[in-house]
Amino acid sequence: MRLDGMTAVITGGTRGLGRAIAESFLREGASVLCAARNPYDIKELADDHPGRLGYQRTDVSDEESVRALVEAAVSRFGRLDILVNNAGVSRDGKIARLSLQDWESTVTTNLTGVFLCTRAAITPMEAQGGGRIINMSSCVSTRTAVGAAAYSASKAAVDMFTRTAALELAPKRITVNALAPGYIDEGMGAQLAANPRAWETYRSRLLAGRLGQPEEVGAAAVFLACADSAYVNGHVLEVNGGLNWAA
Repeated sequence: MRLDGMTAVITGGTRGLGRAIAESFLREGASVLCAARNPYDIKELADDHPGRLGYQRTDVSDEESVRALVEAAVSRFGRLDILVNNAGVSRDGKIARLSLQDWESTVTTNLTGVFLCTRAAITPMEAQGGGRIINMSSCVSTRTAVGAAAYSASKAAVDMFTRTAALELAPKRITVNALAPGYIDEGMGAQLAANPRAWETYRSRLLAGRLGQPEEVGAAAVFLACADSAYVNGHVLEVNGGLNWAA
């Protein structure tokens, strides 16, 4: 129970990797407030952890919505120890045909949302003596991929934001790190593995020879959230099975 007595806010926490992280945090004893535009189906998860899981409808690109999220976490659970900036979108397309709307929606959600949530979490975390912020990056923040200009650029910016925030918030005893998943058996990763021709190409790039599991990303998030990572700050932790992009 490495997170016993702690409270976490997870944006995009009702499905995909956000939900997997929520499940991992709950198993380790944390109380979790899942923030998203849609609750999807987290009732079963809430039933399994009575009193320790909540939902807050949130638009991470809206300053007032983010402010209300942080206030809801503190009001419901009494504190805010961990923030996971997981909410994100992908509007992939080659630059020549990428619309301004798709570019802006990607950058606004993936980067501005991280900024707004981080900024809002500073005051309650500082007041209680510290906290942990975990930003969700991606394997394509450091690797090129055709059609991923908006997504890759937003995630590369998240990496640098993470390092800068770590520098600025360290005096407040707040650590800031990032997770950069590779091909995970969830969402687009699962769709990739379901295409035999595409999977054969990408499988050769993975030293592990398989997709990662959502709970493996959750385990990495627990590490960055708990006392085991007290001396880790400003780091981007890759969880990608040894991804070799040149293969």
